[in-house]
Amino acid sequence: MDITGGAPELNHHFRWLVERAKSLGRHVMDRCNLTILTVPGQSDLAGFLARHRVEIVASLPYFLAERTDAQRGDGVFDRSIEALKLLNRLGYGKESTDLTLNLVYNPVGAFLPPAQEEVESQFKRELAERFGVVFNSLYTITNMPISRYLDLISSGNYEGYSELQ
Repeated sequence: MDITGGAPELNHHFRWLVERAKSLGRHVMDRCNLTILTVPGQSDLAGFLARHRVEIVASLPYFLAERTDAQRGDGVFDRSIEALKLLNRLGYGKESTDLTLNLVYNPVGAFLPPAQEEVESQFKRELAERFGVVFNSLYTITNMPISRYLDLISSGNYEGYSELQ
């Protein structure tokens, strides 16, 4: 079961849904935005996810604060790193556990991301060296520019973007 929605953990039925799915033997993935793990009132959320062996798939725009904060808002990077360190302390992202932590790289702009393996290697190296953070895999994705469509047109980049392969 793949649970998404910005911050699905804030839904009043989130924990019940996870518990019910796990009781039925289902694999559960939480599309977690990381910062929710640092919100007051959610201090037990990471532990809940670990106890129920929930796979975490979390977006991290970049391994540097400037680029992440430019895309998501001031302070988001530091809170994301804090959340990743918390998840690592619980065993997430470590090869010796079954607690899977995957990151998602989704760049903004009129270009496609580099090869997934290249970006994953760079993120693993930089996050480990700079912050002591580990994770299992990194996925690169590119959204259809629905909300970004007007920006691509007004900047003159739409034609070139739509022809990228």
